[in-house]
Amino acid sequence: MTTIGFIGLGSMGLPMARNLVARGFEVTGFDLRAEARNALVAAGGKAADTAAAACAGADMAVLMVVNIAQARDVLFTGGVLDALAPGAAVLLMSTCPPAAVAEVAAEVEARGFTFVDAPVSGGVVGATAGSLTIMVGAGDAAFARAKPALGAMGAKVVHVGKDAGQGATAKVVNQLLCGAHLAVAAEALSLAERLGVDTTAMLDILGGSAAASWMLRDRGPRMLEADPTVTSAVDIFVKDLGLVLEAGREAKAALPMAALAHQMFLSVSGRGLGAADDSQVIRAYRSLQGRD
Repeated sequence: MTTIGFIGLGSMGLPMARNLVARGFEVTGFDLRAEARNALVAAGGKAADTAAAACAGADMAVLMVVNIAQARDVLFTGGVLDALAPGAAVLLMSTCPPAAVAEVAAEVEARGFTFVDAPVSGGVVGATAGSLTIMVGAGDAAFARAKPALGAMGAKVVHVGKDAGQGATAKVVNQLLCGAHLAVAAEALSLAERLGVDTTAMLDILGGSAAASWMLRDRGPRMLEADPTVTSAVDIFVKDLGLVLEAGREAKAALPMAALAHQMFLSVSGRGLGAADDSQVIRAYRSLQGRD
């Protein structure tokens, strides 16, 4: 049985860890929040008080942390690499800059470990259902080793390249569309509000027409709520679209739609709402229209 240390039991990490447990993996998780650790235990997993303890003797470490800085911290400062079994695999599943992922991979591999770059898409819904899309940058042997665990968390596991950073690059392109789709969905619904159209009826029309998108169907209903439950925060898209624009600058590729979407999320975050659900990007448009 593969033993896994799972670091980061947030809104996506916890259901991903639960799915690993359900598929027969022995999972020990760590998160700063005791309630998250307890939830994993209730699902049949184990919990540890530190990231290193979660990975003690494990065959694999799965990192679902906020950013590359946290990944570096748990790996190199928090003692995860020292705690893992010799030759263990490290799966970085967070959204991070491609170049930084490649750098971390080189450091991990220099220590004798396997590295798998495997960011995900599908949100909390996909994480809960085990239907995530997972974009993998890793050598053939590393991919084959990680695939059973990845298959427990995602329905679509795509090997996009043999180098670490290529998975992260695919995720950057994915996030461009996610962010732009979400921002333009908010623009459409805010226009419906402004024109006095029944927004519930409008959402029903849009969701079943050629104008539909996954982001509209998933986030649209929450755009119409005053204080929706947070499944993904505004600041996540501030970060992710920032990574998109960084990749565009490095490639000298103009990305005007990504830049505009980034500004809409940034304007909401700048009002102190960065921790609000990302559907609340609609508040940027309401503000521009003098209604919020």
